[in-house]
Amino acid sequence: MNVNAAPAAIDYESIFLHAPVGMCMSEQRIIRSCNEALAAMFGYARAELVGQSFQVLYPTLDEFLRTGDRIIPIMNAKGRYSDERIMRRSNDELFWCHVTGHAMLPTDPLGPGIWTFEDVSEKRPVTAELTPREREIAALLVEGKTSKLIARQIDLSPRTVEMHRARLMRKFSAATSSELVHKLAGVQL
Repeated sequence: MNVNAAPAAIDYESIFLHAPVGMCMSEQRIIRSCNEALAAMFGYARAELVGQSFQVLYPTLDEFLRTGDRIIPIMNAKGRYSDERIMRRSNDELFWCHVTGHAMLPTDPLGPGIWTFEDVSEKRPVTAELTPREREIAALLVEGKTSKLIARQIDLSPRTVEMHRARLMRKFSAATSSELVHKLAGVQL
């Protein structure tokens, strides 16, 4: 081994394109570049996603808009964001996805950013028909948030959040809030 030899250049583009987790670079919630894993996870070719709004990955326009509203203050405060939410594949199949993002410019939360997406549907299948609001509340319950915190975060009354929680409990045949969270998280009791 020649100790004087220069180290080989690292091909970051190949690493990005072939990473085992879905990745993309975005700006203003538009996908500027994505890797093979992200395209495959959502059922698209890479070229179909480049230039598209993240909206194509959401079950509804309303969920896309509300998630953006929720992300901005957290990105402003921390420069990063992470959650688990229900997303939509190109064939309209819904699935749970762990999403993490990092703003490249701390003063511009929706400016250039790097996002990762991990399909967690094997451990957490979507087993009930949920409304967009129920999907949003389910994702926040999985994060461990109380009804009061959820109400404050998504601008609803705590009573309305409790009503949605009660519907979720019926749909998932959960006797307690704790059991509901376990079922939403895909934990076997």
